[in-house]
Amino acid sequence: MAEHNNLGYWGEQRAAEYLEAKGYGIMARNWRMGARDIDIVAHKDGTVVFVEVKTRRDNRYAEPEQAVDAKKIRSLTTAASAFMKQNRVDADARFDIVTVTGTPGGDCRINHIENAFVPLPY
Repeated sequence: MAEHNNLGYWGEQRAAEYLEAKGYGIMARNWRMGARDIDIVAHKDGTVVFVEVKTRRDNRYAEPEQAVDAKKIRSLTTAASAFMKQNRVDADARFDIVTVTGTPGGDCRINHIENAFVPLPY
């Protein structure tokens, strides 16, 4: 596995652990619909939460959440709609971003941005 894939997997694992510690139930991880994916699908207080995880070694060049652009938002929105239909979920939903900055074996900083964006119209 490429080093950046290892870092991404590590970051997603830290994000899932963080969410569980905050009382979220994990419904799915790395859910795929064709080329689209959702890193984590969680639930809390009757709301389904679609979580995009961004992992970086550091924020030297930009904050990790800045990588979630309009194209990514459309992709996540489409995938979330498919997840809700496929799993017959009838609940409120929101989109969060969890950023993980650090490296395995070192310190990491987690930032959870709730309601990070509103789905864009098609």
